[in-house]
Amino acid sequence: MPNYLGLDGFRHGWVVAWIDDRGDHGFDYSPGLARLLAMPHARAMIDMPIGLKPSGYRACDLRARELVGPAVFLGARRDLWTFTDIAAANRHYWEHEGRGRGVSAQLWNIRDKIRDVDEIMTPARQVTIGEAHPELIFWNLAGQVRLDSKTTARGRERRIGLLVNRGFTKLPKWLTQRHGTRIGRDDLIDACACAAAARDSTQRVGGDAVDPRGLRMEINY
Repeated sequence: MPNYLGLDGFRHGWVVAWIDDRGDHGFDYSPGLARLLAMPHARAMIDMPIGLKPSGYRACDLRARELVGPAVFLGARRDLWTFTDIAAANRHYWEHEGRGRGVSAQLWNIRDKIRDVDEIMTPARQVTIGEAHPELIFWNLAGQVRLDSKTTARGRERRIGLLVNRGFTKLPKWLTQRHGTRIGRDDLIDACACAAAARDSTQRVGGDAVDPRGLRMEINY
């Protein structure tokens, strides 16, 4: 039975949600990506940049930000993790690319996760492992309208409801069972969104450009 994976990073590792064509679904977590991606799957989607420019902003990120706003972080570059701190990174980017072309604290804080993905990705693996963005997925599921922020009770419940309608009926219970795993509430919700996209997504932004390693720079939703 085809199995579909959605992955998101959290502070202490990675969380995966899965669903199959019968509607069976579950979640798991691990300090590293390798064990989770070894799970049999027809398609996987990961909430992390795949395909990195040596400089500048990716076109897919700029387009996604137009659709869903600042939840899309700009500035993922392959040299991001070579800097000692965010100030050094931004000094470099401002000097070489222009003031304001730096990186946010949010993007800086996930640089190691970006590197984890970059180290395992190849054009061949990208056939079945794609990049997704939960906010684009929710925007699409909601009829291409922006939802209230996921930090609000209304926004959170709307996202959970959309996923329950897509077959993740156990998600409300999972959110009460994650304590002790150190998985964030939003990380588990976002992993489920990525799994729904792995099963159902037919749309994307970007995809026309490839990075120096031949990886397509696109975001599926």
